[in-house]
Amino acid sequence: MSGDGTVGKALDVLDQVAAYGQPVRFATLLAESDFPKATLYRFLQTLTNQGMLEYDPDRQTYALGVRLVRLAHAAWTQSSLAPIARPFLDQLSAETGQTVHLAQLDNAQVLYVDKRNAAQPVEMFSDAGKVGPAYCTGVGKAMLAFLPEEHLERVIAQQSFHRFTDHTYTTREALCAELAAIRTRGYAFDREEHEPGIICIAHPILTGTGRVLGAMSITGSLQATDFTQLESWAPRLARTAHTIAQEAQAWRFPDTHLQHTGT
Repeated sequence: MSGDGTVGKALDVLDQVAAYGQPVRFATLLAESDFPKATLYRFLQTLTNQGMLEYDPDRQTYALGVRLVRLAHAAWTQSSLAPIARPFLDQLSAETGQTVHLAQLDNAQVLYVDKRNAAQPVEMFSDAGKVGPAYCTGVGKAMLAFLPEEHLERVIAQQSFHRFTDHTYTTREALCAELAAIRTRGYAFDREEHEPGIICIAHPILTGTGRVLGAMSITGSLQATDFTQLESWAPRLARTAHTIAQEAQAWRFPDTHLQHTGT
């Protein structure tokens, strides 16, 4: 539960509704809520009155409201790399024929903010708007490797180290050794660490002072590509990441004296 007073508690309720991914009844929310019945109902009413939630009286369900859609669109436009990176993702995907991802850090997780499907699409977890683990994805490790030490320690402390596949890093020590190798190499791989049969090469998007803005990856299945081919695209991926960083700094993400605050 949030420790940020009334607003934080209301946002907890909003998160709870959003987590279902579909309209949800009051009784269902109450069964999993830390709030008393009257408190939960009051928060739901307030959020509904403010347009953050919508209530369907026929089905007696709550769902995310239109106001959230407007806010999400504004956030995507103002804070996301996606509008800046769009033409560069298009070009990279067309050149490689593979899936291209764009991601940013959302606290200690990876938020996929854009995606271009391969010429022959392969089903995989990542879609724009989805949140994934940082410790076992190419884009996640590419960002973690270049965080300032203090920030990195906080983020690593929040990783679950759940074993998704036989290749998943499941300890802090193993992850830190991998991040050191990524810093030396300049880019990261996903070696079937999150999804069986899915591999990628990922590169961080860094400002001129080394601040992490995000990361991008070229992703494919083992049936469609291999690590030799992925690594052959490393120079092209690096140039694209550098171009996006330059465009982002010129437009929206200038460096300041807080150059190592992460994303």
